Order: sequence, then structure tokens, then C-alpha cells
Amino acid sequence: MTVKTTKAFAPASIGNVSLGFDLLGAALHPIDGTTLGDWVSVSDADEFSLSVDGQFADRLPPGTENNIVTKCYAYFQSSLSSSGHAPLKVKMHLHKTLPIGSGLGSSASSIVAAFHAMNEHAGKPFSENTLLVMMGELEGQISGSVHYDNVAPSYIGGLVLMTGEDSPIAAKLPCFENWYWLVCYSGISVSTAEARRLLPKQYTLSDTLDFGRQLSVFVHSLYAKNEVLAAKMMTDVIAEQHRKVLLPRFDDAREACMRSNALAFGISGSGPTVFAVARELEDAKNMQAWLEKEYIQNDDGFSHICKLDIEGAILIS
Repeated sequence: MTVKTTKAFAPASIGNVSLGFDLLGAALHPIDGTTLGDWVSVSDADEFSLSVDGQFADRLPPGTENNIVTKCYAYFQSSLSSSGHAPLKVKMHLHKTLPIGSGLGSSASSIVAAFHAMNEHAGKPFSENTLLVMMGELEGQISGSVHYDNVAPSYIGGLVLMTGEDSPIAAKLPCFENWYWLVCYSGISVSTAEARRLLPKQYTLSDTLDFGRQLSVFVHSLYAKNEVLAAKMMTDVIAEQHRKVLLPRFDDAREACMRSNALAFGISGSGPTVFAVARELEDAKNMQAWLEKEYIQNDDGFSHICKLDIEGAILIS
């Protein structure tokens, strides 16, 4: 009997994109063809099991029961049951290529790949928006709160705005195709939950007005195709000043990238990965050279010059 297997890939992502705390996210595709993201396979089986490999597999919590993919499977099974669908009898495999606590949507990539593969394998019982709700719930178990700024871009691709709890939860925004998105992971780990605890419980009226104005003007600038105004809005008034203490040489990295004509510079998600936006490839390469020499802390670190990944999660053979 032929065993059916479904395999899905989900790309890395930038959460927040500086100006859009919990509301903006961007999926990444390295221009050199490097695979930056996790994949999950689902195969017919009499009972559930999970195997794991990949560069960062040994950094995951020990025990199959503690793996986020196992939790995705349990949640998916429960959702199938409550909606009157037959249970999914499968085994799963996670190929882990994204570092944990990197600020590149590592947990989101695994979650998205798992749910996308299971939904396809089961004959698509759930809609895109329903899957996003599931993905957000599982992401919240790791980060301490439900947010979609990594799972949504990783799933639907591109630059994504979170629109609310109702359908649709997220919507793609237009962006500038000529922009290069440079990401650099320093090699250390930052807990998303811990990084959230660093943030104030309340913000000043001035900061909240700046946040709303920047996000509104940024979205307008994308539709108006105004690169200069869009880039001007890409500063973080919510999290960066509180979180940058976790990132050695963050201010030096910003200064170096701005000297190389960066349109914007910021923390990817909770960090320690930083990102810079450039209009010219040569500028992006100059920034990359400095970051690789001065920002990366150990052998785990890396950098990639990317474009936006417009496809998001895909099925692979």
C-alpha cells in the first residue's frame, strides 16, 4: 500500500517591522537561494510519532511531548473532532533550520509548516483564516500572548498587516519590489516571553499617538508608492528602547548601517536578529560585511540579504 506524504515549508519572518508592534510582519526569501525556514512532513501511520532533524534540532526542548509540532497535532486533532471531521492518523517529521529565540519567527515557521501540511493532508477541512487562528493560539503558548505578526506572513507571504480577530485576521500590503531586506542573527538567544516582560504596562499619550500616526502614514505610503515617506515612518517607539539592552552592539550596528545608506534599521521581532532595508544591493552588501564582522557573536550567527517572500508557506515534493 502506498503511504501518502504531505510536506510543507514555511519561511522565516520579521515581526513588528519596527513601526508595527504585533501588527506588521514580513516573510523573507534570501536572494542567494538559501532555504531560510522550517519544513514539516506528514505521512499516513497507525499512530502518531514525531522525528526531528536539522541544524538547530538539538536546541529544541527535550521530549516529543514538549515539541511545538506535537502540540500542533493535538490541537488540529481536537479541531477536527469538534467540527465533525475524521481524525488524522499520521506521523510527522520536523526539519529545524531556524535557530530558537532568534527573532526570525522560528516557532512560527514550525507551526505554520505543521498546520499547512496537516490541513492539506486531511483534504483542506479548514479555511485560511481558521488556520491562522490555530497558528496564533499555538504561537501564544510559546510567546506568552497571541499575536500573528510572524505566523501570518510566514503563512500567506509578503508584508502583512494584522487586521483584527474577525475574518480576515491578516491582509497583504503592497511593498517596494526594489527594497532589499538584510537580516543578521547574532547567534545568541532571546526569549520572546522575556522580551515582552521588559515592556512597560502603560505608554504615554505621545508615544501612542506616534505609533498610530506612523502605522497609518506607512500604510498610506505603500499604496501611494512613496518610498521616502514609508522609510521615514519605520522607527520603533514601542519596544526598541526597552529591548535593545538585550542586543550587544545594537546602537553601533544601527549607526554603521545608516552610514551605508540604510532606509531603515531595527530589531526583528524580539531580537537578537536585526534588520536593515536598502535600496541598492551594494549598500546591503556593505552593511552585511560590517554586521558579519562586528555584530555576530558566535558560530551560530549568520546573515542573509533577502527580498520579501511573496508566496509564504508552500507544499514541496
